[in-house]
Amino acid sequence: MQQKSSNGRKQFWFAILIILLLSLILLHFNSSALIRRRDIIQSSVSNSLYFVNTRIDIEDGVEPVNRLSVNDTRVEPEILTLGKNTSEPVVPFPSIENGMKHVEENVIEPVSPIPVIKSPVTDNGVEMEHVDDLVVIKGDLKDVKANGVQSVNETSILKNKEEHVDKVVVAEKRRQVVSDPCSGKYVYVHIIPRRFNADIIRECRAINVWTDMCYYLANAGLGPTLENSQGVFHSKGWFATDQFALEVIFNNRMKQYKCLTTNSSMASAIFIPFFAGLDVSRYLWFNTSMKNNGAFALVKWLRSRREWKVMGGRDHFLVAGRIAWDFRRLTTKESDWGNNLLALPETRNMTTLVIESSPWHSNDFAIPYPTYFHPSCDQDVFQWQDRMRRQRKHNLFSFAGAPRPNLKGSIRNQIIEQCIASKSKCRFLACTEKRNKCLDPSNLMKMFQNSVFCLQPPGDSYTRRSAFDSILAGCIPVFFHPGSAYVQYGWHLPQDYKKYSVLIPEDKIRDGTISIETELQKIPREEVRAMRETVISLIPKLIYADPRSKLETLEDAFDIAVKGVIERVDGIRAQMRRGENPEIDVDTQENYWKYSLFGTVGEHEWDHFFFRTWNITSP
Repeated sequence: MQQKSSNGRKQFWFAILIILLLSLILLHFNSSALIRRRDIIQSSVSNSLYFVNTRIDIEDGVEPVNRLSVNDTRVEPEILTLGKNTSEPVVPFPSIENGMKHVEENVIEPVSPIPVIKSPVTDNGVEMEHVDDLVVIKGDLKDVKANGVQSVNETSILKNKEEHVDKVVVAEKRRQVVSDPCSGKYVYVHIIPRRFNADIIRECRAINVWTDMCYYLANAGLGPTLENSQGVFHSKGWFATDQFALEVIFNNRMKQYKCLTTNSSMASAIFIPFFAGLDVSRYLWFNTSMKNNGAFALVKWLRSRREWKVMGGRDHFLVAGRIAWDFRRLTTKESDWGNNLLALPETRNMTTLVIESSPWHSNDFAIPYPTYFHPSCDQDVFQWQDRMRRQRKHNLFSFAGAPRPNLKGSIRNQIIEQCIASKSKCRFLACTEKRNKCLDPSNLMKMFQNSVFCLQPPGDSYTRRSAFDSILAGCIPVFFHPGSAYVQYGWHLPQDYKKYSVLIPEDKIRDGTISIETELQKIPREEVRAMRETVISLIPKLIYADPRSKLETLEDAFDIAVKGVIERVDGIRAQMRRGENPEIDVDTQENYWKYSLFGTVGEHEWDHFFFRTWNITSP
């Protein structure tokens, strides 16, 4: 009997052990299946996220090349050869015609790039719905009412089983798909005929009869790398950049823009990569009858595009890397200066970015001249700013320039005379033809770095590239006309000009009633110190980063310009939705500089600076 009882107990515990082993095996397989199920769901959501933005439509029987994906918005460009002096030349956008579906002609509002998930939907048996762009899981999870809005009870989620965690993971993936960081920032780039950009670059030696522009268009438009022979520059990021190379630099920066789209109906703005300044430069002095050919041909091409017809071109913009007066000839004489690009009815609907705008017109906007500094990372900028903060200043003020004897009303002669007379306080760098020391960027930047104030009088026009070079060197600019900066660079410079600059009225210099040295010495040291710090803080906003890389946390002049264009187009689009006319009336146009700065066209203390005979029939 005892032996039978002992055998029975052994069999009982053996059976228990077998049951435990089987339970563990079943638990292992269930957990593996659950993990595999979650991975499949996550993979499915990730794949749907990728293909949402890589969908390509076929137009005219041709399947275009896909340029963009969620994780890669860069464009692999076609390389052009510009000659032996060139390294990494500027390139056009790849030849992709149209891309994705176009918006219908009567549609103004851009379409959301992410499909909206309708309520309710099911995902592998999990019922969901969207509430204020949040995914709410229905079923086992307890729903909570808050002000009439259904939401997820976080406490109940934590208390549920592991399968509910999987559902939350899926919900978070869905939420990320709905959230689009580029919403309201998309830019569509026209693929224009090569004659408007690539061919101009290929024939770069014809751009300027006195300067080899092929040399200056190297390195994506930045020019050759500068040698640091005088120890003036940073270790890297410095180039011999031509002041008229902006449109090439901007075009290459656009290829790095993180919110490009091949679907124009998604775009907040549409970019035209036309090299307007390089085009007209070929004919400003010679073959003047051809100055308008490029502008007229471009406008004709644009009018035929469906993208143009959506808003009549009001969502389009281009960069013309010269002053506005080179594109706004107000006469019919071909021999007169400039072409009619900005005077055409079509281009008056567009936004045009130039290095100097007109105070009396609302369709062109000034953005900074390109300087010599084009950093490739944030740290390059921070190191340069710190260096300028530590820089010792030996001169009270300085001036780099040449007289303008043939320019009526110029104050250049008086400024040079005052500077030479103040030998211990002022440094003068002559930019004359016989001995032009200004051609060496090292000479300019060294003088600016050693000066507290840098004089920036008007030259052939209101503005000077020198103003931006001096700010880059931590030198406070002294202007003599508000048209030299204050009515120009509203997106990039503070409206309160006294925080970063000094204004000495040019008429006071002209009649000899004011001393520049005396006026500058009146400014308290603490105020000068604050102004200098403001100038140094402006540096990131006034430079163009190397197009072959990008800054991470800083916004440069390109970023600010694109943001300004999009905000302007958004305002016009809102006016059109309300049935309002976005055009500026003639009276406001005449005083546009005041309207833009102060929101009024009433009398202002600067009126005498901008007096002119206004022809109401002029564009």
